[in-house]
Amino acid sequence: MPDLPTPQDATEAALFSECWDAVLAYADLCTSGSTAAAQLGREAFAHGIREARAAETGPVRGTARRPARLPRIPLLLTSVRTTAAAWEEEGQGHKLDPDLRLWLNSDKAARYTGPPLQRPLALRGLRDLQQADAELLWFTEVEALPLSLVARRLGLDPAGAAEELQQVRTLFRDRCHRNHLDTPMDARCRSYARLLDAVTRSSAAETPGDLSRHLATCVQCAEAAACLRLHGGALPGALAGGVIGWGGLAYLERRRRAAEVRLGPVRNGSADKAADEPEDGEQKARVARNGLLVAAVLVSVLALGVSLMPFGGGGDDLGAPGADRQPVADPAPPLPSAPSLPPATSKPADRTTQGTKQPEKSGKPEGRNRHTEPQGTSSPTERTEPDESGEPACRVEYDLVNQWPDGFQATVTVTSAESLDSWRVTWSFRDGQKVGQMWDASVSQNGSRVTATAADYNKSVPAGGDLAFGFLASWHGKNSPPYAFEVNGHACAKGS
Repeated sequence: MPDLPTPQDATEAALFSECWDAVLAYADLCTSGSTAAAQLGREAFAHGIREARAAETGPVRGTARRPARLPRIPLLLTSVRTTAAAWEEEGQGHKLDPDLRLWLNSDKAARYTGPPLQRPLALRGLRDLQQADAELLWFTEVEALPLSLVARRLGLDPAGAAEELQQVRTLFRDRCHRNHLDTPMDARCRSYARLLDAVTRSSAAETPGDLSRHLATCVQCAEAAACLRLHGGALPGALAGGVIGWGGLAYLERRRRAAEVRLGPVRNGSADKAADEPEDGEQKARVARNGLLVAAVLVSVLALGVSLMPFGGGGDDLGAPGADRQPVADPAPPLPSAPSLPPATSKPADRTTQGTKQPEKSGKPEGRNRHTEPQGTSSPTERTEPDESGEPACRVEYDLVNQWPDGFQATVTVTSAESLDSWRVTWSFRDGQKVGQMWDASVSQNGSRVTATAADYNKSVPAGGDLAFGFLASWHGKNSPPYAFEVNGHACAKGS
């Protein structure tokens, strides 16, 4: 396993830490386990950094124009994809996600390495931007970072950052439109090119029926529509899918979840506001939260004082350390890093352990397990223990993590009363939902019935232990919770 490159200065060290977090998030999607994810991430990171440094120090073209290249993070993400392709060719494909292996051996993967004019439009459009403009667009649209934070990182004036971002979006659209016209296409697609440009310029423009039917059947024109339409929220998905390829939308969701864990929920439209212009409602809410926090601290101090008062016993041993006292929580293990690389301070929000139940500790860090509950949902520690008089074989908790107009992300956590050498979890959907991707298990679906089978690394579950996995799925019209959960053919009760 190769060592991570050594940062050349403090600025690059901070950039490495941020880039490693993104690389590991995508590598985890591409592999079948955490060990393989770390190995793939290291190889891709080392290869990508060498490529980036070579491009930065390479010869300049005769017109003094820099060669077209991607920003650092998307460059490293594409390095993960190409390293995974190399694994497949070298006979290490068993370490990769099965769906990724199918994609790597299809015509879809060939588009990213084929003739430049036939590559995805978003990839070509981002490469055509200046480096600072491309970084501004990627950080705000894909990495979901607040605009004020991105402005400070790129040395922009926060007061004018929103206007700068809008100009970059428009510039990206113009580059994509030009590249779309340069792309080899048949006569039918060519006839719709001007109309597609017109209807995507304004949010009020209606898409004609014939163009709508054409976009439903033509992948090339549909990708162009997503890149040209700056309104409606399609741009992040177009960038992630067009630049990364397989798993782009899943990566996008993970980065948004990770940003929420680090920075709190980022509301729609907040990226377009200057950092010094908070809404009145936000300011009032912040004041209220601070007031509640102060009150909670005062109550805690008062309760601590009462608990330390001696009642009916000698006070000589008050405050003496107990011999069997345990720490509140163990620190999270650091990500793999080079000796001089600062340890990564955050992981992807849905990173998981290998399916075994961890000891419950107060003050448990967020983001340790993939089945960690987001705020506002019930905690796994609140489950009701099985009744000894009629103990069910298992208890299941289904958590709808996120939902958007045509898809959703969910996690399933099962507590088994008996030890398992292997497991297979099945359930049924009511409304025709279809599972697209799954992690920590392999998936098959027959009609409404879904089967999740254990991965090689999390087959064993101790008695009373948990098994957990997550998935992305599509829905239309209604998205009711699933029902009829079973583990190895035994019905499960719902967790409380």
